[in-house]
Amino acid sequence: MGSDQNQNIRRRLMVRGIVQGVGFRPFVYNLAQRLGLGGFVLNDSDGVTLEIEGPASALDAFEQTLRTSPPPLARIDAIGAEPVASRGETHFRIETSRAATVRNTLISPDVATCDDCLRELFDPADRRFGYPFINCTNCGPRFTIVLDVPYDRAQTTMRVFPMCPACRSEYDDPLDRRFHAQPNACAVCGPSLAFHWWSTEFRPRLPVHASPLDQAAAALAQGAILAIKGLGGYHLACDALDSAAVARLRVRKQREAKPFALMAPDLETIQRLCSVNPDEEALLESRRRPIVLLDALPNVPVAPSVAPGYATLGVMLPYTPLHHLLLRAYAKEAPGRPAVLVMTSGNLSDEPIAYRDDDAVARLASIADGMLTHNRDIHMRCDDSVARIVAGGVQLLRRSRGYAPEPVTLTLHFPRPLLAVGGHLKNTFCLAKEHDAFLSHHIGDLENLETLTSFREGVRHFARLFDCEPEVVAYDLHPEYLATKEALASDIPLKIGVQHHHAHIASVLAEHGIEDPVIGVAADGTGYGIDGSIWGCEVLIADLREFTRFAHLAYIPLPGGDAAVRQVWRIGATYLQRAFGDAFLDLDIPFVQRIRHQQWTLIARMIERGINAPLTSSLGRLFDAVAAIAGIRDHALYEGQAAIELETVAAQDDRPYPFALLDGAPLRIDALPTIRAIVEDLRAGAPVALVSGRFHSTVAEALAQACERARATGAPAVVALSGGVFQNRRLTELLVARLERTGFRVLLNRRVPPNDGGLCLGQAAVAAAQMQK
Repeated sequence: MGSDQNQNIRRRLMVRGIVQGVGFRPFVYNLAQRLGLGGFVLNDSDGVTLEIEGPASALDAFEQTLRTSPPPLARIDAIGAEPVASRGETHFRIETSRAATVRNTLISPDVATCDDCLRELFDPADRRFGYPFINCTNCGPRFTIVLDVPYDRAQTTMRVFPMCPACRSEYDDPLDRRFHAQPNACAVCGPSLAFHWWSTEFRPRLPVHASPLDQAAAALAQGAILAIKGLGGYHLACDALDSAAVARLRVRKQREAKPFALMAPDLETIQRLCSVNPDEEALLESRRRPIVLLDALPNVPVAPSVAPGYATLGVMLPYTPLHHLLLRAYAKEAPGRPAVLVMTSGNLSDEPIAYRDDDAVARLASIADGMLTHNRDIHMRCDDSVARIVAGGVQLLRRSRGYAPEPVTLTLHFPRPLLAVGGHLKNTFCLAKEHDAFLSHHIGDLENLETLTSFREGVRHFARLFDCEPEVVAYDLHPEYLATKEALASDIPLKIGVQHHHAHIASVLAEHGIEDPVIGVAADGTGYGIDGSIWGCEVLIADLREFTRFAHLAYIPLPGGDAAVRQVWRIGATYLQRAFGDAFLDLDIPFVQRIRHQQWTLIARMIERGINAPLTSSLGRLFDAVAAIAGIRDHALYEGQAAIELETVAAQDDRPYPFALLDGAPLRIDALPTIRAIVEDLRAGAPVALVSGRFHSTVAEALAQACERARATGAPAVVALSGGVFQNRRLTELLVARLERTGFRVLLNRRVPPNDGGLCLGQAAVAAAQMQK
């Protein structure tokens, strides 16, 4: 660095991370000005390159500030520094971006409207007063409008909006917070709103000559369902307090029971609906603005059909200026009550969210009465993220808007660019290179051509943005998963199959940077086992490369295969038959009295002959069985509904039912004693809430004892939990507490969801580790 701290020297810095579109260059410019340095800064396809010239002490101070106090939205992953020849420069400048053949830059997620922009949005004296597309370098759209890198306006969907002189002046001024804010615009030169009414059956009284926003607010207040264009696609919105409107939305969207998300204007309104602790407040108000699952208050005023069978509500705060303006206008139309809107994905059930305007008209006109839209194109669809606070930390249930495409940076190294295709339900894919795992936005269940097309489009876009043309593809062993078929049909030269539950545990290890083996508990509904059975409650001794199956829930037939996932009474009856023999049909409990004996006879023959009755160790299916036996639900309208409702009604009861651990290799967790004890409680008139509470305690105790058995054989006292069943907060917190009391260190997925987000990250991690053998 030079011995004379007053001698002018020059240094080149190469900064990698999320450093484009986040105000990084004006930050660098102002810092250089303050320290009296010369040189330049520019965006390139690696991130940001800059050269600074001046006294060595000033250069060191510059670099230290860059590392320790970057702009709020920046994420610096690496700074490379090298000396270069002095040029005698005393002025600092921002140069035009340049592209390169190799792309290593990162793209920021879409960011919620910042406080500065909100102040301007509601300031009548500001030139952007009431402008629904206000943004700056600290907020606004990013990922959803980016066409390519480097991140410049010409590479975004804003390229069709030439800036007016006032906006151009801000954009060119390094001292302005809108300096090189690529979506910068105002009402003179930027995107604009439009309102379209479709329904011929319902005619709301709309204010004459009103703005599109005011027309939309008035229509919503009078019971309309609207398609509303947001950051990453269209929402379907209606008054959350209007039972008739919510019921119509359910019928039209063909979404019989899954809960709808809500949007409320502020934290005070949310506190009228739900209990909110400080951690939940912080999550709600974070710049990522996910939907947060919160415990609903008694007699909450929203329509009961918003979240039928749930004790929670999924609520989010506004994250775009359009949402802020709409909710404020809506509150004026509906005074004296909470201004809360249903804000659910704009699609029919099982389809991807609509994000192109023509597609939205074609697909949503049969659902919505009208549309509030705008003319800023969305390049990449991106649904809302979903999160909750579990066991003292954030648990992501869906990682999408606000998080994607920010990579999960790992200590693990990917020796070759890799694609992990994920699973079948709630699909997410992962592209990985070097130390970065780029998890995609939420794709959805791969059950139709539309979702598969969305998967393919997403892979191509990520590969282009992050210069990650995969040379390896990792996939699930299930031969019928569309993602697996897509991987095997690809021209990617190296294909690596990864067992489903090993992938779940590997995702936790990768997140936490652990290379040594751990005890892994992977629990979900369905995963293809290496013995050809359906696994789903597995205690593994695993590292990233391999695993041993130490224990599992004892097998039971799954009559009808996938049919039993919806007709949960089938698995309930199967457990009863295994517990009591054919005499279970004489049990005097309501569940048995509801069974059609002729139908059960056919199913029993199917099981006896081994016809479409695969063996399963699924914990998800055991939850379904207990929900059916307890009288909660015989038929599920969506996967996991019965188990969710069982958790919802559970009372606090720490007394586990009996169960057995059957010796062998692997050890088997026998739930038949639990089933017998549940029947005894039901026959004695025990409340369903008590049965559910004791059952949750039983599962936690059984899994904890299996982990203790593993530790007694020499396994480490570290337990990793993953899989969709651990979206059950009650079970997760019971098990974590039980394990920690007995000296275990417990690891959970925190940066990725425990379902498919964890699955695809785990696939990538296992494949990377196996390549490094």
